[in-house]
Amino acid sequence: MSSRLTGVGVGPGDPELVTVKGVNALRAAEVVVVPVMDTGERGRAEATVLHYVPAEKVVRVVFALNERTDRKRREAAWDAAGERVAGLLREHGSVAFATIGDPNVYSTFTYLAQTVGELVPGVVVATVPGITAMQDLAARSGAVLTEGTEPLTLVPVTAGSAVLKEALAGPGTVVAYKFGRQAGEVAAALRETGRLDDAVWGSALGLPGESVRSAAEMDGTPLPYLSTLIAPPRRGGGRGGKL
Repeated sequence: MSSRLTGVGVGPGDPELVTVKGVNALRAAEVVVVPVMDTGERGRAEATVLHYVPAEKVVRVVFALNERTDRKRREAAWDAAGERVAGLLREHGSVAFATIGDPNVYSTFTYLAQTVGELVPGVVVATVPGITAMQDLAARSGAVLTEGTEPLTLVPVTAGSAVLKEALAGPGTVVAYKFGRQAGEVAAALRETGRLDDAVWGSALGLPGESVRSAAEMDGTPLPYLSTLIAPPRRGGGRGGKL
């Protein structure tokens, strides 16, 4: 039988936001891999997984999750992680990889699956969708992500503030991920495009230390790296005005 690698989205951090299908996939796998930084600290994915499977079933694999500049170091970490997971597949046959959010949205699982696919011929790769940070922040803040014909644009601010400014100049809601270190530039872009007052940001959603605030409160001080921003467009015309 073919070995199987399943990327399971475990949500933004609140263990109650893992889907039933996600929990079943974690429990059905022989081994559950969780990504950790080389500092060894417990990440959100691992903390969430431990609510549903015993610790002895969890394997911690180091990824260069915080590496943005040294491409050689990052790819070496991907290769090492891929080799580790490939070995687990050969030994166990069924491996789940837990990732915060969704495995098909800016996830480490993408790179892992590509690497493992080359190392383990015939491996079956599947994903289980997860609730994203933007959905959780919308629920916690009361922000409406889209109405009627509005587009929705998701931007990782690690790509630079220019990409965010371009998106904010458009007609729909803009969601920014990983903007904490550039909070000052983000606040300036919101102000320039007239979006500051209606925008909200959040971090550590569903966890101790959760923060959900108006973007107008940002003073340029760096925020947690995994902060999420929702910047809705100006809406008028009453109910159904965007249809």
